[in-house]
Amino acid sequence: MNLSLLLTTEFTQLSKEIIAVLQNYLTSLHYTPLIHFELEGCYQINEQVKNQTINFSLINQSLKQLKIDGEVIPEYWQKQWEYVSLFNGQLPLKEAENLALALYHIPKLFAQQGIEKTLIKPVVWAGDKGKVALGCDNVFSGETRDVHIPNAIQMNVSVKNTRGENIVAERYFGEYLQQCFLKTSLGCCLLYLPEEEAFERFALKTKYGLSAELCSPTDISGGHQGSIALYKELGKHNQAMGEQPLLYDQHNKVLVSESFWQKTARIEHRLGASSMYYNPYLNVIYGLLNVIDAIEAFVDHQCQDNLNDRKMPKSLPLSLYSHEKSEGAIELFEKDNWFAKSINRIDEKMQQQPVYSLKAHQANNAVNMTFLKKDEKLGDKLKSMILSAYQIQSLIIK
Repeated sequence: MNLSLLLTTEFTQLSKEIIAVLQNYLTSLHYTPLIHFELEGCYQINEQVKNQTINFSLINQSLKQLKIDGEVIPEYWQKQWEYVSLFNGQLPLKEAENLALALYHIPKLFAQQGIEKTLIKPVVWAGDKGKVALGCDNVFSGETRDVHIPNAIQMNVSVKNTRGENIVAERYFGEYLQQCFLKTSLGCCLLYLPEEEAFERFALKTKYGLSAELCSPTDISGGHQGSIALYKELGKHNQAMGEQPLLYDQHNKVLVSESFWQKTARIEHRLGASSMYYNPYLNVIYGLLNVIDAIEAFVDHQCQDNLNDRKMPKSLPLSLYSHEKSEGAIELFEKDNWFAKSINRIDEKMQQQPVYSLKAHQANNAVNMTFLKKDEKLGDKLKSMILSAYQIQSLIIK
């Protein structure tokens, strides 16, 4: 197994080309997809240096200079941080580039402030100490114990029409887009759970008795509080979405507010695990393919008719690898037909449109795709490259 293959120039080049094709297809349908990432990580300090702090403002200045549309902020646990995307109107391809650059530069920016190690991994073992008091969400008791911190990568998805309106709030589009993600997330879990430790992350709450301390999801579920959440009027904690204050009192307390939840409505795919092998380009492709499925139904006024009542949670695999009665993430992706066929289908459609054809796009952007064989399909090639990173390398002794 050689996961570094997921990060090669050839791999990135092919992924970028596919994203461009998918974006162009959505443009031809007169819709603009918006994808934003959130990434959690931790850091370790030199225990001999007392009261060491992080200057997040300095880090964010550097990210801005690097033209990365994102910021780093403190997170819930001590020595935990979060990278959050900024809403600057960037298209999905730029958002993928933002996260790829952030994964590369954030450890270097922490190191400039004397941080010994920046951890972008699914679980930081014994990353903190503490125990939540009985019946509380964020009040800790005097008792302490090791807390294994789960770190997530979350993908937020919405879509705008030509008038700039968010259609997640319209004609059951949000519900159907959520259903699309619920349907495809099992077969494609290898894309957002790229290493073995990602599956340990899901077992933390039950295996180590950390249910009170950790709120990370453990299965594929919907609603507005599940791992694939649809946020419209209500958010994860049943809070009103999109509230904007209109009137304050003399103590700066809000007296009157108005709800504009239609602007903030979105799908949050919260199953991804932080990992240096998480590929932003692949996950943007995965997100866009689901958007395309939902948009095509929306254009045909079929979103409501295509909804089904089956909303039972699905169990995620226990490992990358298959066991006796449990298929692993690699085998699930190998058997999945939707991912590669969807890419091939859209590419074939775009080839028939000269303005958006692959050849024209390559010429305009000077993209070198010489590694793509004649008549080889984009989706088949990408799937093959993904699986090749997970092939076990045999050692032959002569």
